[in-house]
Amino acid sequence: MGENDITISFDKDEVKMNEELNGIIKISYMGRFDSIVINSQIENTSDIFNFVKLEDKKINYLYARMPILRQDIKNKNEIKFTAITKHVPQGSSNVKFRATIIQEHKEIADDVAFLKLVP
Repeated sequence: MGENDITISFDKDEVKMNEELNGIIKISYMGRFDSIVINSQIENTSDIFNFVKLEDKKINYLYARMPILRQDIKNKNEIKFTAITKHVPQGSSNVKFRATIIQEHKEIADDVAFLKLVP
């Protein structure tokens, strides 16, 4: 496992409620894996980001944890996605996104990105 087997990044450091947040996951892991999982968490709340696009295809994934199967990724080394939230922050809220490579129910590698949710 290399240090940068997977990376997650976004087009901005701050996002507002109902504003699209575009992300990219880059995969350089050369070994076997079953899926990539994207996780979102808004600090001190049970609210989440919903995933609304995957590779420019509209989706409506209403859960904080979205798995993407290897067979759907094929041989791509980059996954583009868009997420949106309806959370109304009091002041600003910290947001954490995590991308994980999964092989046989085990985490092989992960990366975390942080941003702010602002009013």
